[in-house]
This record gives sequence, structure tokens and C-alpha cells, in this order.
Amino acid sequence: MGNESSYQAELCNHFDQEEIKRLGKSFRKLDLDKSGSLSIEEFMRLPELQQNPLVGRVIDIFDTDGNGEVDFHEFIMGTSQFSVKGDEEQKLRFAFRIYDMDNDGFISNGELFQVLKMMVGNNLKDWQLQQLVDKSILVLDKDGDGRISFEEFSDVVKAMEIHKKLVVFVEHGQEDVNA
Repeated sequence: MGNESSYQAELCNHFDQEEIKRLGKSFRKLDLDKSGSLSIEEFMRLPELQQNPLVGRVIDIFDTDGNGEVDFHEFIMGTSQFSVKGDEEQKLRFAFRIYDMDNDGFISNGELFQVLKMMVGNNLKDWQLQQLVDKSILVLDKDGDGRISFEEFSDVVKAMEIHKKLVVFVEHGQEDVNA
């Protein structure tokens, strides 16, 4: 896992040394197999994530090397985006990446459908969900290219102040995830 004290300067993250130490302790507690990285199963031990249908997408975004697990470096960089000291654009970009599954910088009709399907499960029939997706694309797609850019996404999401809800508080002895 490396020396936790070197992470703040090295990574330019939004946590101070004490917060990194507490995150390191939490990381080690979650890392059941002591592999130095967290699998989706280990992440799912967090009660805050157990009912979240987008955990897989969050892990995909945290997992910058694409090996299917999140090491401590990726964990710090990922959670840093949710720091109270993190900026609005960083949080909006993270939220955008949840939907931009192929990382091409746009949310396509298919990607929006897939992510919303994760969220609603079987509560809507596929044709109902597709109607919702089609209408959303029509409303959000200002330049008419049939997909949603980061700017188009941000224009809508900023007004909803979602970035204020994407925050992790690292407190003495426990982490509170409000995402």
C-alpha cells in the first residue's frame, strides 16, 4: 500500500495527512484478503454502498488501471473527488463519467439507458425507460448531435446542486459517505 504520509503531496488530493491515515485504516479494514487492492465484494462491505445500484460504475471510475480492483492510490484519488474541499467541476465530471460508460466524452442514448436501467431495475418496462431516455436526450441535447456532452450535462446538473451532495466526510474514527 505504500507510505500513506507521502500521498498528500504526491497526489495533489484534497485530504490532509490525518484524513489519509484514517482512509488508510479504512482501506486496510476493507481489504479482507490483504491483497493491497479492493474488489467489488470488498467494497460492498460498506453499508452505504450495499443498496447502491451504481457501485460497479463507481469502481470502474476509481479503477484507473482497469484491472478490476481499486488499489490505495486509486482509492485516495477516487475518494478525493468527494472531499468537501473538492471543486464543483471535479464532482460534476465524476457524475458525468457514471453515464459515459465508454469514456468518449459523451453520453449516448444507449449509455443513458444502461445506467438508468441499473438504477430503476425492473420498476419500469424497457419501452417505458426507452421513452424516458429518448425524451431526456431531446431535452438535454442542445446542439442536436443525438448525445449529451459534458457541457450539456453540467448545465442541467449544476442547477440541481448535485455536486453539494457528492461529499465524503473523513472524521475521527469513521468515514461518512453521502453519495
